[in-house]
Amino acid sequence: MNATAVRAGFLTSVQDLGRAGLREFGVSLSGALDPHALRVANLLAGNEESAAGLEITFGGMRLRFADDRIVVWSGGNFDVRIGSTSLPAGHPALVRAGEEFSIDSPAGGCRAWLAISGGIDVPVVLRSRSGDLRAGFGGVKGRPVRDGEEFPLGENMPRAKVLIEKLRTEKIARWKPPHDWSSPARRSPVLRYLPGADSGRFVESALQHFSSEGFFVSPDSDRMGIRLDGPRLERSEDVDLLSEAVAPGTVQVPPNGQPILLLNDCQTIGGYPKIAHVITVDLPIAAQLCPGNRIRFSEVSIRDAHALLLERERNLEQFRRGLEPHFK
Repeated sequence: MNATAVRAGFLTSVQDLGRAGLREFGVSLSGALDPHALRVANLLAGNEESAAGLEITFGGMRLRFADDRIVVWSGGNFDVRIGSTSLPAGHPALVRAGEEFSIDSPAGGCRAWLAISGGIDVPVVLRSRSGDLRAGFGGVKGRPVRDGEEFPLGENMPRAKVLIEKLRTEKIARWKPPHDWSSPARRSPVLRYLPGADSGRFVESALQHFSSEGFFVSPDSDRMGIRLDGPRLERSEDVDLLSEAVAPGTVQVPPNGQPILLLNDCQTIGGYPKIAHVITVDLPIAAQLCPGNRIRFSEVSIRDAHALLLERERNLEQFRRGLEPHFK
């Protein structure tokens, strides 16, 4: 069975949890910029956590399905509807064959992730179905989804079939995950970070500015990285560096002194000094940043970063167990 993008929107792509373990070969991670949101949405839709879904940027998307499907979305403050019925974030819902599912422009944040029961069944390329839009492979022919395009869906899993029958009357489930999991956008975001490998290459005032001043998101930002405008971060010495490994969350500072927060489609190595690294649990907040948004950075310890990640994983395991009665 297929789904049809009646309208594809500003930028819609197929993403799963990415291509882990291939960076040594120069292959970017790709995948959903908020993998936690996609994992949760997939669990709610009766899928495996790693199933491919859609990442929708700035909305404007219309979908129709050839058969009955469970859908779950999470992300920014979007107006999402099934026909004329509003669908809040995080609530599993039944979309019948031929009905239209729509996501309009957001009032806050910029991205949404949509899980569809059965997952999107595009070919696996280098261990993932994610579209690498810069390299041009994976997803739907390595590019964004286009208006009128059809893409294949996997078969509804037994868990999803149970939920489809339960929702034939009320259509939208009353239960949902914690608010921060389904709606991660923040009005005044603060990104927590660890000092980078090259933080000692900056003058003391630059380090103070980084942790105390605000930065504005530049329009010249994408899935590769978020360019920031703010106080110039000056190096203590102007020397060329050997290229070293970088990863999503790394904050590099090019010669103009304006930092770049790298995201999933970033290169695997880079030669700009690394002043910081945003912790994993805060990358979903970064994924919602729009041009003009003001952000701040706050330093934490590696111990705190690990504790926050472990806490989220423990909470996710409890959430998995709590969902079981809904699929019986």
